[in-house]
Amino acid sequence: MISADETALEASLARAVAERDQAREALQAAASERDRAYSALHDADRRKEEFLATLAHELRNPLAPIRSAVQIMRMAQGDHATTSAARAIIERQLKHLVRLIDDLVDVSRITRGKLELRKERADLASVVQIAVEINRPLLESKQQHVTIEVPREPLLVEADTTRLAQVFANLLNNGAKYSDPWAEIGIRAVRDEGHAVVTVTDQGIGIRADMLERIFDLFTQVERPQPSLHDGLGVGLTLVKRLVELHGGSVSAYSAGPGTGSSFSVRLELLQAPREEARPLPSTGKAGDGSLRARILVADDNYDAAQSLALMLGMEGHDVRTASDGLEALRVAEEFRPQLALLDIGMPRLDGYETARRLRERPWAGSLLLFALTGWGQEEDRERARRAGFDRHLVKPVDPEALSLLLNQTLTNAQA
Repeated sequence: MISADETALEASLARAVAERDQAREALQAAASERDRAYSALHDADRRKEEFLATLAHELRNPLAPIRSAVQIMRMAQGDHATTSAARAIIERQLKHLVRLIDDLVDVSRITRGKLELRKERADLASVVQIAVEINRPLLESKQQHVTIEVPREPLLVEADTTRLAQVFANLLNNGAKYSDPWAEIGIRAVRDEGHAVVTVTDQGIGIRADMLERIFDLFTQVERPQPSLHDGLGVGLTLVKRLVELHGGSVSAYSAGPGTGSSFSVRLELLQAPREEARPLPSTGKAGDGSLRARILVADDNYDAAQSLALMLGMEGHDVRTASDGLEALRVAEEFRPQLALLDIGMPRLDGYETARRLRERPWAGSLLLFALTGWGQEEDRERARRAGFDRHLVKPVDPEALSLLLNQTLTNAQA
């Protein structure tokens, strides 16, 4: 017969074994969790190193032809054709550099929840056209053709036009980048049960099935047989996904596999609300090419920046005046009565913020449009510009073609 002491001993041993097993399982779970954390940390560190190497590579690529082009211009003084060709090289490479920096800044803003949309009623056909024009230099350099299909009736959405154009521009850029020269790229918009679906299709290298979900992850790139200039940083599609989601939409990717091309579809809810009245813009005419013409004031203490921008706007048919500081801008504005003012923020004597505030107080400035020009592009800078009375916040260097499109779009909306 088993005694009470033996029974107690057996129970104690059983409890000890159970506690030992529990402790072992806990240690194993902790070790497994530690290994997962170490693996995740190692993977993050590897991706960081890969990103920094890619960033250095992508920045060096455009700097090399810029340096060569500057030397060519120095050597080819008087040779207009050679100088023009070198200047075109610099312009293309500068656009690429600006795009890299803008993408990095935008990813940072979105990740920190600092990016705010300025939504308005927008027709997707116009947004698509802006996206195509943004990519025109790349498409022409590769002799690629874009087919645009949009319905006759407007597809109206509530969107930040600039950001939504960035979405489609990134998708078109992605298609052009991964497609061969002379390839055809399609962008098609359709109506689907209260939604608009915009699909960008290319004839490029395609996407593996296991990459279709990961393709939107930060710093992820599709592998290609040979690295190429303008492969990018792997943030373009991440921006697409985040910006589309901020618009309340969704984006998906499809490919039958490597070598079969790919397509990206953006789905957005259509707008049914009545149109809001826009602020009127008096006495705006049209230039010879059909674009809208306006009286524009450019204020910047950088003489070359002000003059080059004024020359470009003047060539587009606008009536332009310049100023080199805030007080001069106020004086010129009082005489000129501009319909739109482009103000540098860091001007002497009176900065752009205070200049904007004082302009808003003028009795004749009720319909005046104000654009801030600045090298500061964080969300707090944009918010400060809004508080000062600016309608738009443009980060230097401003792309001339994008500015021209923005001006025409803004003036058109103001006239509507």
